[in-house]
Amino acid sequence: MPGGRGHLWEQTALAWTARHGRLLSLGGSGPVLHPRQIVVIHDAAVFRHPEHFRRGYAAFHRILGRLLARQARLATVSDFSRRELAAVLNLPPADITVAPNSADHLGAVTPDPAVIDSLDLTDHPYFVALGNLTPNKNLAVALRALAHLADPTVRLVMIGARPPAIFDQPTIQPDPRLTFAGRRSDAEIAALLRSARGLIFPSLYEGFGIPQLEAFVHGCPVIASDIAATREVCADAALYFAPHDDATLAGHMTRLLTATDPARRDAGLRRAERYSWSRSAEILDDLLTSTWR
Repeated sequence: MPGGRGHLWEQTALAWTARHGRLLSLGGSGPVLHPRQIVVIHDAAVFRHPEHFRRGYAAFHRILGRLLARQARLATVSDFSRRELAAVLNLPPADITVAPNSADHLGAVTPDPAVIDSLDLTDHPYFVALGNLTPNKNLAVALRALAHLADPTVRLVMIGARPPAIFDQPTIQPDPRLTFAGRRSDAEIAALLRSARGLIFPSLYEGFGIPQLEAFVHGCPVIASDIAATREVCADAALYFAPHDDATLAGHMTRLLTATDPARRDAGLRRAERYSWSRSAEILDDLLTSTWR
């Protein structure tokens, strides 16, 4: 069905075309009347934090989620998200299958170190924040932490697109040490992570969190907000701070500027090895074949 897009297409053309088969919907949405469908819902953000979305978007997706919970078989990406979705959708947790995300795709990429020179980072120690600039990503705390650091050579590199229209625009205070890198290729991201002093992951709410694993794959230390999903993914391999505690975050940044931690780096590599796209694909394939024989 080339050219199809949007919920109207999904609920009509996709539903009609797939009516005689089984359907796997990976993006948290799907045709509500399809009788043999697996829908992967990544988190319960529209229920738990509707303030992070435009009102109409959050309301629509809450309704859609409830309808799909009654019609489709659900999967998600973490034990945390399974508990959250079970609570908001009034389902037994056992009815939701967990097929985790991974970052092994980035481990197979050959890094492109030219990006470091192109962003004028060759002579600067830097940290990376990876993701869209949405309210949930809480990047303001990283900027406040940066302000605590006296070193004028330090850089904070934000990789990702500006937020789409469904999100409220965050207020980003100017700082000459802040670099907006925009969207980057996997090869460029791999190179930036390999040379960074650390990845900063300050999200307020997540269902999983792929950037931490992407950092671990390339031996990059992780400083993460202390929320349930990041604890599940990172365990003891990350440094943690309360999501609004810029002072503690700045302390962790200072630590990584002055010393390395090989033991934590090795722990990160072990965490990344726990997750595999192929294993998660097998989980979903087994679910598709076993649910409707």
